[in-house]
Amino acid sequence: MDVVLSVFGALIATALAWKLYRSWSNNRRLHAEVWAIAFGAYAIATWALAVGLALGWTSVGFRVFYFLGAIANISLLGLGSVALWKRSVASALRPIVSLWLVFGFFATFFSPFASPLAESEVPVGSEVFEFTFMIEALTLPGPRMFAAISGAIGSTVIITLSVVSAVRAWKSNRRLSYGNLLIVAGVLVPAFGGSLTALGESSALAISLALGITLLYLGYQLASTSRPPQTP
Repeated sequence: MDVVLSVFGALIATALAWKLYRSWSNNRRLHAEVWAIAFGAYAIATWALAVGLALGWTSVGFRVFYFLGAIANISLLGLGSVALWKRSVASALRPIVSLWLVFGFFATFFSPFASPLAESEVPVGSEVFEFTFMIEALTLPGPRMFAAISGAIGSTVIITLSVVSAVRAWKSNRRLSYGNLLIVAGVLVPAFGGSLTALGESSALAISLALGITLLYLGYQLASTSRPPQTP
């Protein structure tokens, strides 16, 4: 059942990522580009989950799942939220986020595992990775540190901007408010599902990923099509 749910979530994520890519190809706006990339990362991470549950986890498979799902996706969604709010600020932040993801990729794919991967369940990042790791005599931040910082900053940015926008537009643009509230829900639902992974609830994670990306997409569609034209 876990595999079926994860495949279902992966199919939804892939379809919505493709829809966002088509949206970006039509208007070439920064927020559409960043959200399309974020949804692509979300989709690949969900496919990695499906493959891991179906065939067993490999080192590369789990690292792809962890990097795209716990580090890249939330960072990109945060940048996309900034782009929806103020394009010029997002343009200035884009090189910083890109560099952050390069370092996060390095940490995720070069950090050794602290314990063997679980065979049938979803491995828990706090058990697999350390906060720091060593290369020769150099201590470097590990993937858990990148995930913690990405999650904290990315979630705070998304939720803060979405809630502020929803409150400001509540009387004048109810559609925009609903869109931003859906974005908040889309961030919180996968976070809750991820917390259940530590308890061995693979089904909850698969369902939360599918529901989360659906809420994010619906919220994005409402918010992006309800806003007045941006100023630089």
